[in-house]
Amino acid sequence: MLTLVGKPGCHLCDEARVIVAQVCAETATDWEEVSVLDELALFDLYWEKIPVVLIAGVVHDYWRVDPDRLRAALSR
Repeated sequence: MLTLVGKPGCHLCDEARVIVAQVCAETATDWEEVSVLDELALFDLYWEKIPVVLIAGVVHDYWRVDPDRLRAALSR
């Protein structure tokens, strides 16, 4: 399971969402999006790094999401 951590109105989050949706569709990976504004624990951890991509709860990437790197990680 992949989780995209972001917030509304974040242009980097908007870019990351497009990449995550595309790569997850290609790799048949389930994903969800959560906002740091809705979960205080996530805000405390990641507010300076959004968007953050978590794979199985582990940080994979933040700020910019590289589609090739993400694809490789999900293919393992």
